[in-house]
Amino acid sequence: MAVELVSLTPMQSLGIPIALVGAVFLALGAEYQHRGVNKVDARTGGQGKSGLDLRQLLALIRRPSWMIGTLMLALAIVFQLTSLYLAPLTVVQPLGAIALVITAVVNSRTTKTRLSRSTIRAIAFCVGGIALFVTVAALTTSTLPINETQLAIVLIILAVVLAIVVTVFLLFRNRATPIFWIVGAGILFGFVATLAKVVIERIQTLFMDKFHITPGDWLTILCILGLILAGLAGSYFVQTAYSSGPPDLVVAGLTVIDPMVGVTIGIVVLGEAASAPWWASIAFVVAGALAVYGVIQLSRRADVAKP
Repeated sequence: MAVELVSLTPMQSLGIPIALVGAVFLALGAEYQHRGVNKVDARTGGQGKSGLDLRQLLALIRRPSWMIGTLMLALAIVFQLTSLYLAPLTVVQPLGAIALVITAVVNSRTTKTRLSRSTIRAIAFCVGGIALFVTVAALTTSTLPINETQLAIVLIILAVVLAIVVTVFLLFRNRATPIFWIVGAGILFGFVATLAKVVIERIQTLFMDKFHITPGDWLTILCILGLILAGLAGSYFVQTAYSSGPPDLVVAGLTVIDPMVGVTIGIVVLGEAASAPWWASIAFVVAGALAVYGVIQLSRRADVAKP
């Protein structure tokens, strides 16, 4: 049976190495921010585990390590947005999981501990799953113009997610575990990446239409507002997660949940895999399972340095 594969253009392929550079900055930024949050949390008696207050947030700005980490994360965002502009969401978004591998290596160097055999095996599963996922995605997915219905669906889903996250935060803040902060941050940043892709595609469409504004373009403005809101909330969750666990655990959660949310929306809502053959879905599931297994094992490894 003949199978039609989608080939990335040279310009779209450039999005892959750019996304990898962004992953490097993500890993280093997470390491430096974690150091800053730990120092502030130690000075305030470790109260940040139930959510950082305004005083602690202001104190972070005065920590050089946290500011360096923030600058690196800002660069990571720039590279990620550039990669999203060039390539489909399903191709570049999973590459962020490379940050977990880098974090494991950096943590090993800073704590002067050798990576165990189980850690190396987990990294192999993680990298293998990512490589398979990106290869299949590069061959079977494509970027399509985004219509108003898709914009509305993404915004509705985000509104529901924000309502649930805020409700759980208000009710269970004092009993929240590190997993809560990590899962919440991963979901919110998954929407940040998706909304960024939506905004980029809408701007491209407006440019192609010679900036012919339609009544439906107000949805793009709502997407920008949603992106900012989700980004701020996700950043708060990440900072609190740093005070609850090691950077490896935070990055592990983000690099699994964030891509899963982004890619799922990219495939289901944005239709980036609409022309993919049947076997691509199986390959996505297998690749995702391999990467998830590797990330979970990596986050549980025995030589993780505790804060």
